[in-house]
Amino acid sequence: MTTVEPITSTHPAFDQVAALFDDYRTHYGQPSAPQNTRSWLHEQISQHRLTAAAAIRAEQVSGFITVTIMPASLMLGTAWSIRDLYVTPDHRRTGIANALLQHVIHNAGNAGAHRVSLQTETDNVPALTLYTDIGFQPVTGLELLNLTLNPTRQDPGDTA
Repeated sequence: MTTVEPITSTHPAFDQVAALFDDYRTHYGQPSAPQNTRSWLHEQISQHRLTAAAAIRAEQVSGFITVTIMPASLMLGTAWSIRDLYVTPDHRRTGIANALLQHVIHNAGNAGAHRVSLQTETDNVPALTLYTDIGFQPVTGLELLNLTLNPTRQDPGDTA
């Protein structure tokens, strides 16, 4: 059985989540940096910049999801943005990602959020299929624009 639990920096599974977060970063081409990753994640969660949840199966973290909560100014409410979603390769296509997404959707709804959004690469067909099956819809009429402030650090979203 899989449970989805909110993760704080003091949660017993935090170190497992941090290690998995480092795997996630390397999956997207970043160099492994376990201590830096752990410190960064600890700071983001402790400062309430990110919330995190983990899927736990047989006392092992098999996936995680992170979320930011942002003001939805025009609606005078909030919007939840899924920032990171990762499932270990041996647990993919077992319902873990769906359970993590449903956890966020449920909590956002209970908190009165206006919407939940996420982004992924246009060629990530398995993720896009999962997201649209759940009910996420592509947003048209908007462009995602970035301004890199520190050109010496590689932004995983940079394709130029």
